[in-house]
Amino acid sequence: MAMGDYESVAPQLEGEENLIAAAKHLARALGSNKNLTKDVKKILADLGSQLSSMATIDDNMVEDGKSGIQEQLSVVQEKIMSWEADESMIWDSGPDEAVEYLNAADEARKLTERLENQCLNSEEEKELLRRAHDVLQMAMQRLEEEFKYMLVQHRQPFEPEHLSFRSSEDDAVDESSIVSFGDDSIEESTPQDSISRTSEEYIIDLVHPDVIPDLKGIANLMFMSNYDHECCQAYVIVRKDALDECLFNLEIEKLSIKDVLKMEWGSLNSKIKRWVRAMKVFVRPYLASEKWLCDQIFAELGSANLVCFVEAAKASMLQLLNFAEAISISSHQPEKLVRILDMYEVLADLLPDIDALFLDEAGSSVRIDYHEVLERLGDTVRATFVEFENAVASNASTNPFAGGGIHHLTRYVMNYLRLLADYKDTLNLLLKNHDGAAVSQISPDMSPATEEESMSRDFSGSCSPMALHFRSLTSILEANLYDKSKLYRDASLQHLFLMNNIHYMAQKVKNSELRLIFGDNWVRKHNWKFQQHAMDYERATWSSILSLLKDDGNSSSSSVSRTLLKERLRSFYVAFEEVYKTQTAWLIPDVQLREDLRISTSLKVIQAYRTFVGRQMSHIGEKHIKYNAEDLQDYLLDLFEGSQKSLHNPHRR
Repeated sequence: MAMGDYESVAPQLEGEENLIAAAKHLARALGSNKNLTKDVKKILADLGSQLSSMATIDDNMVEDGKSGIQEQLSVVQEKIMSWEADESMIWDSGPDEAVEYLNAADEARKLTERLENQCLNSEEEKELLRRAHDVLQMAMQRLEEEFKYMLVQHRQPFEPEHLSFRSSEDDAVDESSIVSFGDDSIEESTPQDSISRTSEEYIIDLVHPDVIPDLKGIANLMFMSNYDHECCQAYVIVRKDALDECLFNLEIEKLSIKDVLKMEWGSLNSKIKRWVRAMKVFVRPYLASEKWLCDQIFAELGSANLVCFVEAAKASMLQLLNFAEAISISSHQPEKLVRILDMYEVLADLLPDIDALFLDEAGSSVRIDYHEVLERLGDTVRATFVEFENAVASNASTNPFAGGGIHHLTRYVMNYLRLLADYKDTLNLLLKNHDGAAVSQISPDMSPATEEESMSRDFSGSCSPMALHFRSLTSILEANLYDKSKLYRDASLQHLFLMNNIHYMAQKVKNSELRLIFGDNWVRKHNWKFQQHAMDYERATWSSILSLLKDDGNSSSSSVSRTLLKERLRSFYVAFEEVYKTQTAWLIPDVQLREDLRISTSLKVIQAYRTFVGRQMSHIGEKHIKYNAEDLQDYLLDLFEGSQKSLHNPHRR
């Protein structure tokens, strides 16, 4: 207390003490003196009248106070009731009406608090308090309606397809890009879904900014009036509907885990793609904007902004997470691997956003569920990759692959590896504790140095977890191809088949980002492998045939020798025609490889034929020459087209 205040109060306190002392002295004197004079009696009568008058004034003041509250309450009630019969909305009637109503509601709150703080004894007083409560409740109910109406009426349109993100790209992927395991219709290359790693928080106005102050004013008054629960409930109901509508616009259906598990892959594939896109839009920017809206309205009201946001967003988030959980517990079909990686990456990318949005205790359940689903999807990626390796190893054939071309399994595996290369960082993270499994699955290869290849280190750092698994997978594929080659009875076709498939593998690695994973050493070794099979093909096909044209050094002057030469030439023609008939049906899909093998074969065959005919023409006779060298060279160009032909020689005599 200031010194001046103390000095002004001190005489008053001193006066009251003197008055009390005098009253006590008077009371004692009256008690001891029964005979009072006339003058004393008159003084005491005046004193009694004065005290009685003071008591009447106090009673009148109390009555006047109650009367004032009644009058004020009547004015407030009239204002509140005037809008009960009006079907229009207060805030649509202009700012003046809105301010007047808000002031009236605030006055009802203050009157109610005044009455609650008084000592009410009579029924009349208690009735006044009940009346004040009724008026306040009526006002709060109306404000709740106005609050919900403004949230709905002033919602801003949210159209995800028209949003422009500064650091994200179109993530559309052709539906045909991922197909069932072993299907040879898989696309040669498919871009990975783009996931923004550096996207800034993109806030949009979900409710028109002009009404935010009004919403904030209503919320503040409802909280001060102890109607905070009703206010939060109104907000949550409206915004939950808005969030549901957002998911609907993003084409996210409400599916149970059972529904997802029963779904065919074709349908599930498209739903996963929509889910990935929806997650990116829903969390960033929609949930971020939802949190901003909550903060604008409730930031001054304790933890209400946190609770309202979580309660509004929880159901939608759980709907999205339930879908991801269903995928994580579904069968580990290899064709799902890329899509599961897409899901994992978008969840990992948005993890900091989720942790920030649901940071507090109120959001802990959503945050924990999110982390658990992310972890389970990581486990599913690992399990699906192992299942992929097992599927390649166990892919058995009962019939040889027609024409010796590139087996659909080879195409599928190599194209799939190209797709998986886009997920290098994620796969290295998820497979880093599973390197031993990859090494243990490396099968003994029929060609040299497979295990050495799998473990070699080169400039590309190919001993990464992903590189180990990729090399393991290609080793498993090669072992499977060797088994499939044995289904051919013709040794030439066995080598042609292996040449085609290993060449395809080498080219896929050499001409893509896989080269950085496998390394140049792997490419060189596999180039050597397919070239070795090409030479083995030539030996198996032509060695015995060209041996018929070799000069054995014997004299050709005798009739027996001339007959033998003619027979050898005839046998060569028969064998050549058989090769032509058979190997025109064989296939080398790669144009350059086909031309290289034709040229190599032609050089050997035509040179041997010209040498033989040049030396032996005088002993054989022209009439026995069925084909000239140019004819044979042209016929060799028909090989490996995949369309069977037969020779009909116009020069035959």
